[in-house]
Amino acid sequence: MSKLFGFSIEDTEPLSPGAVSPIPPNNEDGVDHYMSSGFFGSYVDIEGVYRTEFELIKRYREMALHPEADSAIEDIVNEAIVSDSNDSPVEIELSNLNASDGIKTKIRKEFKYILDLLDFDKKAHEIYRNWYIDGRIYYHKIIDLKNPEAGLQELRYIDAMKMRYVRQQKKKPGDKEKELVRINNRNQDPMNYDFPELEEYFVYNPKAMYPTSNPSHSGANAGVRIAKDAISYCTSGLVDRNKGNTLSYLHKAIKSLNQLRMVEDSLVIYRLSRAPERRIFYIDVGNLPKVKAEQYLRDVMMRYRNKLVYDANTGEIRDDKKYMAMLEDFWLPRREGGRGTEISTLPGGQNLGEITDIEYFKKKLYRSLNVPPSRMDGEGGFNLGRSSEILRDELKFTKFVGRLRKRFSNMFNDMLKTQLILKNIVTPEDWEIMSEHIQYDFLYDNHFSELKEAELLNERLSLAETAQPYVGKYYSQDYVRRKILRQTDEEIIEQDKIIEDEIKKGIIPDPATIDPATGQPLESAADMDLGQPQMEPEIDGSATEAPEMPKGGEI
Repeated sequence: MSKLFGFSIEDTEPLSPGAVSPIPPNNEDGVDHYMSSGFFGSYVDIEGVYRTEFELIKRYREMALHPEADSAIEDIVNEAIVSDSNDSPVEIELSNLNASDGIKTKIRKEFKYILDLLDFDKKAHEIYRNWYIDGRIYYHKIIDLKNPEAGLQELRYIDAMKMRYVRQQKKKPGDKEKELVRINNRNQDPMNYDFPELEEYFVYNPKAMYPTSNPSHSGANAGVRIAKDAISYCTSGLVDRNKGNTLSYLHKAIKSLNQLRMVEDSLVIYRLSRAPERRIFYIDVGNLPKVKAEQYLRDVMMRYRNKLVYDANTGEIRDDKKYMAMLEDFWLPRREGGRGTEISTLPGGQNLGEITDIEYFKKKLYRSLNVPPSRMDGEGGFNLGRSSEILRDELKFTKFVGRLRKRFSNMFNDMLKTQLILKNIVTPEDWEIMSEHIQYDFLYDNHFSELKEAELLNERLSLAETAQPYVGKYYSQDYVRRKILRQTDEEIIEQDKIIEDEIKKGIIPDPATIDPATGQPLESAADMDLGQPQMEPEIDGSATEAPEMPKGGEI
């Protein structure tokens, strides 16, 4: 275990030796605890963090099997991943990237290659659902170690229960002596402080036996150490700051789901016990002694009591009189002088149709998962009115899904970084600058987004029409396009080119030939020249010139 498996991507220009900090880096990845090597190099997990993570992932997966939780999860996944027969669920957006067209083309090509490796068009729903439920996802980036320039060969999914992220402090020779010097000399120069050096890697254990208390029994030493850059690791972004665990978005719904289960079970038990009507038999025993009265009551009960039982194992119906259930009738003795033998009916439970508490806990479950309660069982229908009529819950849900998409895109970013650096398209230094301007566009299937965009475009066009008389006087055309229509530089260049092409092809008229005041086409210059000579002879007296026309000597 002293050797790492995989590959590492390192910066050619590391951080300056003077830029140091006593605070270890925190990547918000849920690995805030540091494992240090001890006796025989075994790993010490005092808090039982990994055992807790294992149990949490197991609980999350059990929760996803519950119908109500599954319905809410499906709403989230279907909203985030939109499958289309023509388009890919996600595309890379490079409009904000300041790079040449050749580099952009290569980046788009490599991203398409990564999607093909993941088979994302077909498995997008499954991949996203696994990430959402577990709260993390791992992919092993397999390359040809003899020919790394060929790039990624395979992206292999790893079960979250079999992988763990380790951040370990490196032990150096002479650390004890340095510690003693540090204790004895407290006023030393801070720059002479021996800052801890951390080693980050993943440990893969195919047995997935983390819940044991003893790390040696859990196979910690038998795991395979894999370099950090060889694994694509994406978390939900939720971290329990007290324990350092990475949480799933299902974590908030644990209590709500358990409450819903208990209320449903108690409701079933209540209905089974109180729903049937039971009869009360009052048997007249006369003056019989107590023992004989009880014997007589038992004889009457066995005579009239008939209990037919269906045996599910054999498919037979048999008479089973030796069992007395709580749902059966009551037999009570009555002494002489009473009203004699009597049979009365005990009514069943009332208000069995009340499920207000069930609906409350269902809504509470949906709210804990950030899903609008109106989506529960199709409540509220589907409104295609103005966007102002959209519920605030739907707006919050759309923003929540947008945050999930942005977090999930970190996986694409990591894979794309590895592919571009391996194929020498970019350097690690260039990637640090470029990654901030690379975005990922997911397909939208939310009617609210469409309505909002349509209404925004309508309002912008109306505002541009209102500002048209002031263009050239107070505002420029460029100002209208940038500030009112909100067009980017790329959109302006693209639209100008398309408009020029359509004018050349005759699809749209040339604006130079349109009167801006009336919107009607202007008369051509040739038509204007032809019209004036026709008018002048009528005004100047063309009748005097008519006799001079036959000048050819015909007469």
